Amino acid sequence: MENQNPGSEQHKRLRASRRAVIKLGTGIVTGGDAQFNASHLEPVARTIAALKKDGRQIVLVSSGAVGLGRGRLGLHRDRLNDMVMRQACAAVGQSLLMHEYEKLFQAFGVDLAQVLLTEGDFVDRTRYSNLRETMEALLKLGVLPIVNENDTVSTAELDYLNIRAGERIFSDNDRLAALVMSHIEADLLVLLTDVDGLMQFGPSGSKDADAKVIPLVEEITPELKSLALGPSEGGRGGMLTKLEAAEIAMQAGGVAVIANGTKPDALGQIFAGEPAGTVFLSKTRMAGKRRWIAFAAGVRGRVIVNAGAREALTGGKASLLLTGVTGIEGEFDAAEVVSIVDTEGLEFARGISDYSRGDAQGMIGNGSHVPDGGRTSKRATVLVKRDNIVLLDRK
Repeated sequence: MENQNPGSEQHKRLRASRRAVIKLGTGIVTGGDAQFNASHLEPVARTIAALKKDGRQIVLVSSGAVGLGRGRLGLHRDRLNDMVMRQACAAVGQSLLMHEYEKLFQAFGVDLAQVLLTEGDFVDRTRYSNLRETMEALLKLGVLPIVNENDTVSTAELDYLNIRAGERIFSDNDRLAALVMSHIEADLLVLLTDVDGLMQFGPSGSKDADAKVIPLVEEITPELKSLALGPSEGGRGGMLTKLEAAEIAMQAGGVAVIANGTKPDALGQIFAGEPAGTVFLSKTRMAGKRRWIAFAAGVRGRVIVNAGAREALTGGKASLLLTGVTGIEGEFDAAEVVSIVDTEGLEFARGISDYSRGDAQGMIGNGSHVPDGGRTSKRATVLVKRDNIVLLDRK
């Protein structure tokens, strides 16, 4: 961990970034009165306009719709604990949010587009491809896409896709921003919040005057995640979700920055490569389809494998054969993503199954467990090809 300097890699990559996703947290978009915070956002809009004039392509992911809707309806914050009420506030707040952004960016001559996304836009490969094409078209037209989750239909979408709450692809705009950044192959993810970055506290862990911003992170470790804070008062994301978002950005081969968006010059400093917040820098890159399997695809079922299969898969060269499968759980079709777990139930990989649950079950026997011995050519069939398997880091 070190400070940035003009010769550092992070300095060069921040200055060289040509396509970026900027996420604005609820604490930046709205004030304590649940109103649009124009004083915080005017410098952001001015900087984005300047970046676009410089030829950079920007996507804005904005929180705040639910808060604005709550403010307009005069509801207490506790009412947002009810999902239906939260969706109603989102429906009211989305138009208010875009209206405020239209007024804000009109002064700088920037055209806007509203992009509301749900889980299905990432889970379904066709919609995933269509999203990429739409975003590319908007960026080529010089438009600033403003992205948010479509809260008003999100629960219906989850029910339709049979995705349980604990298996959500994104449950906050930090992760949504990272998935968009990964999908459009952006160079940079900027998460603007109301804190200075990832903080290193004193031995007591208290938020005291001795707390310092960690300027550079090159690996997200369990120790680093332990420094993360809980959810913020107004939004759904906290520092932990920002670390998860940064991890996706790093896997995409990009740079992520967590910085204080209440500081008028923060965004400009980031793109100038000057010290601002915490920079996350990775030297490796996961291929696009593999990122989709690891982060964006909905997991449809579980395949339990024996120790030999686990060893072969983690060795990095083997496909998953039916001979190594000891159990199958859940329903899935061919070409859908399954979770690959060991006999202790620990998920260590994900992959795209070549067969449906029914077909795979038929080849390994009538029960859910593979019988001992009696290997046949059918049971030697590949269930998940090596190129369609992603190993997960569960440190």
